[in-house]
Amino acid sequence: MTKTEKLLRELIALPSVNPAFLPKGHARAGEQRVADFLAASAASAGLDVEFQDVFPGRRNLLARLSPNGKVRQRILLAPHLDTVNAEDHQFTPLKKNGRLFGRGACDTKGSVAAMFSAVCDLAESKRRPRETEIVFAGLVDEENALGGSRALAASGFKADLVIVGEATRLQVVTAHKGTLWLRLETHGKAAHGALPELGHNAVHEMARIVDLLQTEYAALLRRRRHPLLGRPTVSVGMIAGGTQANIVPDQCSITIDRRTLPGETEASVWREIRTMLRKRHLHATLAGGRRAPYLPLETDPKLPLVAQFLRIRSQSRPCGVNYFCDASVLSRAGIPSVVFGPGNIAHAHTPDEWISLRELERGKDMLVKFLRSFD
Repeated sequence: MTKTEKLLRELIALPSVNPAFLPKGHARAGEQRVADFLAASAASAGLDVEFQDVFPGRRNLLARLSPNGKVRQRILLAPHLDTVNAEDHQFTPLKKNGRLFGRGACDTKGSVAAMFSAVCDLAESKRRPRETEIVFAGLVDEENALGGSRALAASGFKADLVIVGEATRLQVVTAHKGTLWLRLETHGKAAHGALPELGHNAVHEMARIVDLLQTEYAALLRRRRHPLLGRPTVSVGMIAGGTQANIVPDQCSITIDRRTLPGETEASVWREIRTMLRKRHLHATLAGGRRAPYLPLETDPKLPLVAQFLRIRSQSRPCGVNYFCDASVLSRAGIPSVVFGPGNIAHAHTPDEWISLRELERGKDMLVKFLRSFD
């Protein structure tokens, strides 16, 4: 068994479920067990360790490998420590046919194991980079609200490149879609169900809006295309309206999931939806209390460090992915960001989440090769 596989087994066996998905005080909740375990291991390997408070009882872990000389650039490796919840047996790692099964195996404890092992390998081999500081950041709260990366960005942390750990099948990703959740409301006039002509049905109004969004608006979005990300999408995921069957409803709401491309903003998306509604003589308001937008990522692959990582990966062109992650937040804070890690996102959040152990080792070796290029 390799050190990286052993580490991943230990990480899977330490539950770190995001507290947003569990009752308060649940035994599996929080990332601190994993953070404390990694902190002790990092200190033993000779790394400088610190914690960054994010929420009560939840802290980012920062483990630094200092260079031999003056720090002239900084490389950040940033996987997240939290997972979604799972059945009891998924917290016991299981090896079968070259795969390791367990919650977090690919999302993203596989990236944690590969990145952490790469930094520790460098520290223990005494081959520290001459002028490059390498920082491992175990981030909290990616699965819910990206609180860990938002806190790191807000602290003013700077780096010349961040490699965000996610399951990319070892492809270097420079672009991902963003997500907007927009809550729209229609308002009508209540009346007795026996006299519906005296009221104005807000649900009927919203039904026409839903049909417009899922047909004409979706068709409009299919005309746009990003070279790495494909097309933007829209999906009406929630609807609620009315109070009881014999009252004409005076209110209805929907929540829209809108996957955005670089250059699209909440303001521009709402503007085009509102324009389409007006042309059809439909009216809805944009309700408050919405989730903060998760913005798309687009990093120039010609940036020197990005191009260097692509060359070491022997990858001729970068990739894009449909999901969002911490890379967007860190990129908006001025840190050039790419996404990279072992595993397939199609296996994440599933009852039989797994990762290829061969891919896990290849990922660790690629990271070591890249980091040693700064010797």
